[in-house]
Amino acid sequence: MKAMKKETSPKLNGDAIPHLSRRSEQFQAFGTVVEMPNGLSKDVCKSSVTSLNALLADTITMRDLYKKHHWQVAGPTFYQLHLMFDKHAEAQSELVDAIAERIQLLGGVSVAMAPDVAAMTRIETPPSGREPVEIQLSRLVEAHEIILKAAHQAAKATSENDDHGTNDLVVSKLIPVNEFQLWFISQHLVDTPLVANTRRPVA
Repeated sequence: MKAMKKETSPKLNGDAIPHLSRRSEQFQAFGTVVEMPNGLSKDVCKSSVTSLNALLADTITMRDLYKKHHWQVAGPTFYQLHLMFDKHAEAQSELVDAIAERIQLLGGVSVAMAPDVAAMTRIETPPSGREPVEIQLSRLVEAHEIILKAAHQAAKATSENDDHGTNDLVVSKLIPVNEFQLWFISQHLVDTPLVANTRRPVA
């Protein structure tokens, strides 16, 4: 009987050692779009990607602004605002993922790193330190307004371009979330007392 040849593992020659400090050329530059078989022209995809990246930069900034206020809020309304800011930040974080994934799906490149986001966002950068509650709220209202104005423009453009997927994202997710959060925040700026004295004076 012929003896079976014993199989041996290939020599690894130290390949298990991590290869560190590696760099390479980018295989897709930011601002470019590769053609995808999605039924949309490259020009339509590029137009949508440009609008979405601007909205993405603002949405990342909005999420971080809510987180900053969540950590730094103070005063008699601390508890409810602390919780609400965090809840709103989570909703904005979900929008960040949805927008970024839509950009990639269209063949674009999503803005991602903090320095790039800071350079692109239309939302004013707040100071590093703590601010009064009314200023925190005002900043959030202004940021929501910036996003909503841009979102309505994007909704119109994507509708005209028959980019129904991007239009659905903007109309059914981005706009409703920002409108809802804007409503909640703006009601905290109504000038009403925390406690109202409704007792009539005794005659």
